[in-house]
Amino acid sequence: MAVSPFQQWFRKFSYSVPWNVGLITAGAALVAVAIKSVIIPHGFLAGGISGLGVLAYYVFGGLSPGVWFLVLNIPVFLMGWVFVSRRFFFYSVYGTLAVTLLMELITFQMPIADKWLAVLAGGVLLGSGVGLALRSLGSTGGVDILMVIFFQKYNLRMGQFEFLFNLLVFAGGLIWLNLESVLYSLALIAVMSAVIEHFLSMFNERKMALVISDKPEELAQEIIASLGRGVTFIDAVGAYTGQPRRVILTVVHNHQLKRLEELVYDFDPAAFTIIGSTFNVLGEGFATRKIY
Repeated sequence: MAVSPFQQWFRKFSYSVPWNVGLITAGAALVAVAIKSVIIPHGFLAGGISGLGVLAYYVFGGLSPGVWFLVLNIPVFLMGWVFVSRRFFFYSVYGTLAVTLLMELITFQMPIADKWLAVLAGGVLLGSGVGLALRSLGSTGGVDILMVIFFQKYNLRMGQFEFLFNLLVFAGGLIWLNLESVLYSLALIAVMSAVIEHFLSMFNERKMALVISDKPEELAQEIIASLGRGVTFIDAVGAYTGQPRRVILTVVHNHQLKRLEELVYDFDPAAFTIIGSTFNVLGEGFATRKIY
């Protein structure tokens, strides 16, 4: 299937330094705003290494939250140097420095009095920042590096790892913070984890369709011609009839799903269609494999 010149250009550009630095910078800005203007003013904990930095700031003081974040990242970066690519490592170093600098520069706080509104605002800002940075070839540092290591080695979803790691952080927070602040922080992290998963999947999720029809060859050609999507035949046998079948397998973008449905049933009203969601599709016409 042919790929348009714009798609070819954008795929190449998405691996360029300006694109990735831009995503990391935007993500770092959101993370810094979340911590300095929402989380700290309300006495909450952030997630991951930034959460440890905020906790250290509450308990020990001495250093600013941004500097604590930078110091606590050092052992994590040692792991990153061993287990992830040099490209991901250096992008993440930049992300960490950007978060630290922006946290030092931000002095305002959002005028949010209600604790639950602060939980929602902080969780959305923090999750958006982390998720946006992870759409690049780097991260904002901290637990993001550990998330990538566990994702690559054990296929543990990044949002899930973030939530589990934060449970340990908050267990330590219970020693120095009151229970109410920790519970609000847990709710904030739950929001953040959901937002991270959304950011990582919203541009990758596609729909996989299995179509059983009495006219598989003609229908397959119609899908290729009308939707521009590739089609694969799967040889199958009907369990009830014992007759051989050719099942159509195709993957479409979300916005093409309704068009596929109309095409199939206009062409063959007796067709049987199964639609399933996919988290990620790699290959021509969709996404290329991201190597961290």
